[in-house]
Amino acid sequence: MGTLSNTLPWVERYRPSALTELISHDNILSTLQTFLKEDRLPHLLFYGPPGTGKTSTILAIIKQLYEPREIPSLVLELNASDDRGIDIVRTEIVDFVSAKNVFSNKIKLVILDEADSMTKDAQNALRRVIEKYTNHCRFCIIANYLSKIIPAIQSRCTRFRFAPLTMEQIQPRLEVILKKENARWDDSGMNAILSLAKGDMRKALNLLQCTWMAYANITADNVYSCAGHPLQSEIETAVTTMMNKPFSEAADEVDDLRTGKCYAVQDILENIHSFVGELELPGPVRIYLLEKMADIEHRLASGCNEKIQLSSLVAAFYVARNKLSKFVV
Repeated sequence: MGTLSNTLPWVERYRPSALTELISHDNILSTLQTFLKEDRLPHLLFYGPPGTGKTSTILAIIKQLYEPREIPSLVLELNASDDRGIDIVRTEIVDFVSAKNVFSNKIKLVILDEADSMTKDAQNALRRVIEKYTNHCRFCIIANYLSKIIPAIQSRCTRFRFAPLTMEQIQPRLEVILKKENARWDDSGMNAILSLAKGDMRKALNLLQCTWMAYANITADNVYSCAGHPLQSEIETAVTTMMNKPFSEAADEVDDLRTGKCYAVQDILENIHSFVGELELPGPVRIYLLEKMADIEHRLASGCNEKIQLSSLVAAFYVARNKLSKFVV
């Protein structure tokens, strides 16, 4: 059993098994604890970005509500890998909730993970099922986007929004895991993990494990290399090049990041955007650069040629350089 545990990804090995082990959303957890304590669990709707604890929360609730032997007969979990059409609602879900359980008087629980991928017809069929079987069954709807859940289902559930985790919430848990794994890290590596994760605990853990297994030392350069993101030193060099060298030479050097290092232009642009935000530039120059980078990002998202957009980025810095010369005394 220990060997099997050691082969699990860190995301699963260190998944919280109880509500008290979750590291954030204190208001949500205290409310859910009250529901469970008073045995008045309503239909639930968890929504928010990926990696914020929605699935871990409902799995912890399952472990608190049921004995392990009861879970197969009292819990039905459907995720994005399953068919989500109206037939699933009319057959599998209805068959599960309508079947009588003669061995237990506990309520049944149906979990629909990533329910925002369900069709509108399936959601409309589901709202009637929720009403009809409320006496002995509860539903937990999990979605990334609340707007994709029809209002009729939203009104039948108690909604909880799971916001992205803060760096202060993620860092202590990561450090505990690193100590258990006897891993080496430094502050720059931890800051890089937190910066790239953007509040996604799952992404932070996966990147942490990947970096540790690849390099056996978690530093900023190792983290960025493992994630396929440009290094901070490369971004600094690129900005310096665009602000100082002739257009053609700067365009060739910056394009080497795309071809030689195989970086996505979107990642290059995102990192340059963050770097420009830290530079001391006159207001009009900063605004010009940000507007141009926003236009380039929009064109990239529309499917425009990456090399042309990278040249457009170099041109924006070339014009900004000329604008900057007017502010130099």
